[in-house]
Amino acid sequence: MSTAQETKSLYLELCLEKEIDVNQECLFLICQEEEKDEFEPDSRIIHLHGNKRNEKNEIYRNRINDKELGLYCSLFKTCTYLNGIDLGYNLITDEGGKIIGTLLEETVALQTLIISYNDIGVFGTTAIARGIQMNETLLTLKMDGNKFGRVGGLALAGALQVNTTLEELDITNTEQDTQSLIALATVLKANTSVKILHAGRPILHSYQEETTIHFAKMLEVNRRIVEIHLPKHGITNFGVEQLTNHMVDNFTLLHLDLSCNQISRDGIKAISTFLMDNPPLRVLNVAYNRAEDDGAIALSDALSNSNLTLETLVLCSNSLTGKGLCALTKALAINSVLKQLYIWGNHLDTPACQAFKDVMKGDVPRLLAEDTDVKPYVVDDVPYLARVSSPY
Repeated sequence: MSTAQETKSLYLELCLEKEIDVNQECLFLICQEEEKDEFEPDSRIIHLHGNKRNEKNEIYRNRINDKELGLYCSLFKTCTYLNGIDLGYNLITDEGGKIIGTLLEETVALQTLIISYNDIGVFGTTAIARGIQMNETLLTLKMDGNKFGRVGGLALAGALQVNTTLEELDITNTEQDTQSLIALATVLKANTSVKILHAGRPILHSYQEETTIHFAKMLEVNRRIVEIHLPKHGITNFGVEQLTNHMVDNFTLLHLDLSCNQISRDGIKAISTFLMDNPPLRVLNVAYNRAEDDGAIALSDALSNSNLTLETLVLCSNSLTGKGLCALTKALAINSVLKQLYIWGNHLDTPACQAFKDVMKGDVPRLLAEDTDVKPYVVDDVPYLARVSSPY
């Protein structure tokens, strides 16, 4: 099935065969994909996530269970018109995981599979891992929020030893532990396909930072990963030093997310020293740590004197005051490469507010409104900053 009409007809046939009520919204979404740009056929993803809400913030979509999942998997086995499906926030269990595993073994075109925040456990994840070993089309797999733990994580790590096509993997908040994360980091030393990894919020019972050390060693030799997310890993200054020391020879990593860890000013200084060597890093996210003013000043020195590659810096909630924030705005005046700076959650005193007002106002503002999470305003000749929506 390579057209919307053929896909729609097959869907109706499958509903009749399996005695399942036709989902009118699904039919609408299939037809809607046909209206997209004909020059972007690879972006046809049908979104059936279960937390979709109406204008009154009410969930109106019935969540998909294992029985209905079988219908969609039958549809995607031979469908070439749609190449992605979003099934996040539904009622898929281990039985559904087994169905997905069979789909991955038999599909001819599926490239994106999102099954975030369902109820898939160890048995379902093991079946999915077997499917990944045989699959040659899947590029993106998001399984965050499913509690499959160590055994499921080890199964996925084993699958990546065989799979040569998967480019993005998200296992955030899946109760991974030290053993499964070390296995994943070890496999990624030799994996030649994965480019983006989300592995946040594991359950770690050791303060020795074994997982951080293994990820650091992986980044030293891996030449494929361009984006890695390690939030809520309990990373301390020691872990940051390990990462930066091993990343010196890495020339592919563009996005590093170390948010929500235990990094203080000494760790931020280690990152600043790393930035002075002008690595290819484009995005650095150290939000929700404790950089403090000394850390912010160290970052501003790196941006002012050496670094010509970093484009996005996220420093939300880092115990900064006007001293550190003003240093960052001064770095903006010298560094012309940094485009995005996010600082909400710090102590925005009057000097900081005035400094950001100055860089965001004028005929040619240095920092555009869409590239930060604050907006200046003035009350009784006193500048303030208001929070605006941002991706961080």
